[in-house]
Formats: sequence, structure tokens, C-alpha cells
Amino acid sequence: MTANGTNAIDILLSESFKEIASTRPIEKITIKEITDKAGVIRPTFYNHFQDKYELLEWIVKKELIEPMLDKFNDGLSREGVLLAFNQIEKDRAFYRNAAKLTGQNSFRDIITEDIKELLIPFINPSKLKKELPYKWITPNLIGLFFSESIAECIISWIQSGMKIEPDELIDTFIYMISHSVLDFCSSQ
Repeated sequence: MTANGTNAIDILLSESFKEIASTRPIEKITIKEITDKAGVIRPTFYNHFQDKYELLEWIVKKELIEPMLDKFNDGLSREGVLLAFNQIEKDRAFYRNAAKLTGQNSFRDIITEDIKELLIPFINPSKLKKELPYKWITPNLIGLFFSESIAECIISWIQSGMKIEPDELIDTFIYMISHSVLDFCSSQ
């Protein structure tokens, strides 16, 4: 990703992109449309982002992941997740179109990777070694396992019209990750 930090142009481009993507499929949006709406020239876009998918990833990181990370670092994981869900609800039309992206550069891939990167630093490798003697179970594997499940739930929530309140969705996540799949299978 070219854009490492946040500056006025990054924000201008992201707001332009989000506004257009709230009414049109992301795969049909051109860089020219984004830059015209932002009032900048095309080379300015490419000085900050390689393409619109990198801009989408930047938006997810800045609007969803970084605020969560700040809360997670303060021991307030529930509040962090709630911030992210509230942001998705606030920009529901944009995220509804983002969730429709499939294939290469899919929203699912972007959000899965970002959630994995958020989770990994909080996974305790020494606890893994004590409880599980298998070397192949790494923080990366655990992060991937849970991030894929969480991403699927988030995308399903977005695609279903966000009918479930964020607090209830968080409680559902907590319940599901604190139970084994075996807890949900009948013993008959």
C-alpha cells in the first residue's frame, strides 16, 4: 500500500470513493470518477494508492481496524468492535456495495486479512505451547481461523440489511467463539 499514514488527500479520495460507491457497484467505478469528484487530477490518486481496491483496504483499516485496535490495546475489545459495527451502519450503503465484491480484491479477503492482523498480536504463543503440543498451530493459523469466521458473519450481517443490532451481533460472536462446534452438535 502506498498510503502509509493519513493526510488530507487520502481523506478526500476516500470520501469521494465512498460517496460514489454508496450508489454504484465498486467494480464499475473508475479512478477518473473518484478524482473528478474529489477535485484532484488522476496522478494525485496514484501518488497515494495503486488502485481503488487499495483505497478500499485503506478505508477499512482507517475506519474499522485502527479504532478497534486502539480500544483493544486499552482492554476494551467489545467497545472496539461496537465502534466498527457502528461505522459500518453509518456508511451502510457503501459497505453493502463493498460486501458485494467477490473474486480478486474481494471485500471478504480484505476484511479477513485485516481482522487476522488485528488478532495475531493478542494471541499468546506460550499459552499455545502449554495447552497444545502441536507446532503447526500458530498464532497465524488461529488468527486466520477466527478472522474467516468473523468476516463471514460481518458480511452476512451487511448483506442481510444489518437487521441485528450491533450489541446482539457482538454477543453472538462472543458466544460462538467461546464454544466449540461440538457444543452445537447433537449427541444422538
